[in-house]
Amino acid sequence: MIPACKGCLRQRLVDAYVRRKVRASFRGVWLRGELPAAQGGLLVYVNHGNWWDGFVLHPLAKAASWDGYVLMEERNLARYPFLRHIGAFSVRRGEAASSLETLRYARDLLRQPDAAVFVFPEGEHRPPGELPLRLERGVETLARMSQVRCLPVSIRYAFFEHERPDVLLDVGTPHPPVLLRDYQRRLEERVAALQSVTRLDGFHRLLEGRRGVAERWDAVRGLGEGER
Repeated sequence: MIPACKGCLRQRLVDAYVRRKVRASFRGVWLRGELPAAQGGLLVYVNHGNWWDGFVLHPLAKAASWDGYVLMEERNLARYPFLRHIGAFSVRRGEAASSLETLRYARDLLRQPDAAVFVFPEGEHRPPGELPLRLERGVETLARMSQVRCLPVSIRYAFFEHERPDVLLDVGTPHPPVLLRDYQRRLEERVAALQSVTRLDGFHRLLEGRRGVAERWDAVRGLGEGER
């Protein structure tokens, strides 16, 4: 297992890099729902449809003042080891010993003040919005081991009437450890809720990105439609 390595100068450098990368690639990151405090530990489970998922969760953790960590497959973290400095740690899928080591490590992380551990219980990228979700049992096991609150969050990358895509995050309600089928139901509700969104009404912006040529031109001409 590759552990996280936070708390050094490199963390600040990687944090700035991730923030700059997200801002350069999207029109904005938008949130709907309330972000709870992570006091006592918070297990955040998220749908997984895109390479960007771990990156866009970083500003979410910053906005919530969480001490964020994210679980990655080991072969991917080995390719991008700098992500350790913003909280990435690994598991080797399909290996029982590695899975147990990672579960124990994540449990210990969740005992730290204000810690939030992000997991992708689908285990791999799935087509965006595809239902039903197919969750692996690790999220249930980790929640039972750590006895912390759990929080469903869904992600969608959406083109509306703009040149660049927006990132939408929908946050559910915190709950105690439950059975796997209940994690699936709760996360599917959040995914379905985002799929029906056609406007940014009800969202607030977590991170401003880059506007497209048309928006900048409209702003010069005084024809801008505001933030959304």
